[in-house]
Amino acid sequence: MPLLEKPVLNWFSSTNKQEYMPTVTRENIGLLTDKITVTVESSDYLPSFEKVLKDYAKKATIPGFRKGMVPAGVIRKMHGPAVFTEEVLRTVERNLMSFLQEEKLDIFGQPLASGELGADDIKLAEPKPYSFSFEIGLKPEFNLPNLATEKTTRYQIEVTDKMIDDEIDRLQNRLGKMTEPEKAEGDEYVLNVRFEASDAEGNVEEGALPKENSLLVKYFAASFRSKLIGAKKDDHFVIQLNSAFDEKEREWLLSDLGLDKNDPASGEKYFLMTVTKVGLVEKRNLDEEFFKEAIPGKEITTAEDFRAEIKQQIQDQFDRESRNHLQHEIYHILLDHTQMEFPESFLKRWLQTGGEKPKSEQEVEEEFPRFRNQLRWTLITDKIVKDQNIDVTREEVRDSMGQQIMSYFGSMNLGGDTSWLDSYIDRMMKDEQQVDSTYRRILTEKIFAFAETQVNPEVKNISAEDFAKLQQEHQHEH
Repeated sequence: MPLLEKPVLNWFSSTNKQEYMPTVTRENIGLLTDKITVTVESSDYLPSFEKVLKDYAKKATIPGFRKGMVPAGVIRKMHGPAVFTEEVLRTVERNLMSFLQEEKLDIFGQPLASGELGADDIKLAEPKPYSFSFEIGLKPEFNLPNLATEKTTRYQIEVTDKMIDDEIDRLQNRLGKMTEPEKAEGDEYVLNVRFEASDAEGNVEEGALPKENSLLVKYFAASFRSKLIGAKKDDHFVIQLNSAFDEKEREWLLSDLGLDKNDPASGEKYFLMTVTKVGLVEKRNLDEEFFKEAIPGKEITTAEDFRAEIKQQIQDQFDRESRNHLQHEIYHILLDHTQMEFPESFLKRWLQTGGEKPKSEQEVEEEFPRFRNQLRWTLITDKIVKDQNIDVTREEVRDSMGQQIMSYFGSMNLGGDTSWLDSYIDRMMKDEQQVDSTYRRILTEKIFAFAETQVNPEVKNISAEDFAKLQQEHQHEH
């Protein structure tokens, strides 16, 4: 890039109207990296320096002098050096920013000071030309891949009769009535139990704190369940976690008991387990009362219609998961197939010195790949937003917040009066972080909604099990 000289700001003396023009030069020093040098003459900063000192004199309160009558020499001695340095740097910065704006340079972050000259080199006794240099990192120009020709897949996940049966059974139990039979007679019985750390004979450790829990009989290992059939309130069992529970249930139980699930010794521990109550959920009948409670807002009167609605809900969930998978494919196509160069040396230096706390070279090298990907994705989405004129209105943010609030209440019956909702949203709209988070989420949704209209995915039927494996493989790869 050729050397560029261009005056960017005119100063006019209040006394002689002479025109002064700071010099700003720009030269390329590397890939997407330029050096900008700002040179200011004494005539560029002295007028503002003198004006600031006069303002100090008008406001200064110094013992022995009336306010506003402090001699200029005293003010210059007290504040001159600091004000002089500040005005030189302020003049340089002002001209640098004006140059960047006039040239419409699209840069990363802020310019980084370079060269040997620093604030300590600015001397009040030497009102002379000062030159300061800055490095800037320029954002790259790039084209997005043609999504229409990229290979993508939209999976159609099959809803089976077993899925529908299992969901209905889950709802019948969740909304069922808890009864208290005298003893446990099968896998679906609930045991409220108290765990106390003990030895193999059931002698409770001194100072052991009891832990309460509620477990279905079927949560215990098959080899141990037979001991629980017929269990009543106040019955005692000495259990060792490894033998009483299979790995899946044992893992979360260890956490409930405050033990380290990654420590093999945790599973070897013994506990005295005391039954404090026996329970059994009485499953709901498939009647209109149950349908209304399980799916509020729907006028469902027959088991056939209820089953169809459950199937649709499962299908809707699968469709959302399938869409998420397609969006992940689009994300990686845009991220991996967009050719883009970066001013890496500048960015690494910016990472090292641009934050609140300086970073070591090793820290920067470790962070840079992720940082570069984040920059890449930001530039890609910014381009889509600009090219497609995508915007998010204040009304859309409000509506989204309202939907979010209502989703918190789930299937609760709130009645017809929702007048409280507007005042609640008003409070949320005053939270800048909440507004920004909602804005970004909606913007992301719109970006992907646009991208989905550009792809031509192949539609494939797939089972829920195979789709789950596909997602696991995808997570391992990335």
